[in-house]
Amino acid sequence: MPTSVELAQGDPALIAAIHRSRRLLGRKALLAAAASALPVPGMDWAADAALLSRLLPQISAEFGLAPTQLDRLAPLQRTHIQQAATAVGALLVGKLVTRDLLVLLARHVGFRMTAKQATKYVPLAGQAVSAALGYTALRALGELHIKDCVRVARAAQLVLPVPVSASLKTALGVRLQERWQRLLTQSAT
Repeated sequence: MPTSVELAQGDPALIAAIHRSRRLLGRKALLAAAASALPVPGMDWAADAALLSRLLPQISAEFGLAPTQLDRLAPLQRTHIQQAATAVGALLVGKLVTRDLLVLLARHVGFRMTAKQATKYVPLAGQAVSAALGYTALRALGELHIKDCVRVARAAQLVLPVPVSASLKTALGVRLQERWQRLLTQSAT
């Protein structure tokens, strides 16, 4: 099976989006591993669901395929992207991540999730195995989603959004917080 970089076929914008998505995926997978290492049954499932519900839209956004980005497109272009997603069999591209979709995704890695729960009952070594399984399960789901996004972007000949730098995100976040505070103080008076 080809990697997502191979699927990009040398497109520099797609390759850059893949690398940004993988960095994000790596951080979230480490959080999943930490949650999986906790000896509390069920905690890792909740953490995985929360991480996936945030991670998948962020990955989609790197490729211009988040629902909010698609809503801004012309209807014909949106239809073209939806047809491309259907043609490549992408489960979550351009969709809001709901509980039902998370359950469908969990079926893809069902064995790992079940094994992860079972290992929690073995002290120390079981927690280490559970953490490793949590990391690989989230990583596998994320990589699958990245591949789907690459396939859809290529099939739809989508122009990817320009990435916003971290410093600009921080500056925008500060300005939005300042405006929000001003609105709150104005409405309180």
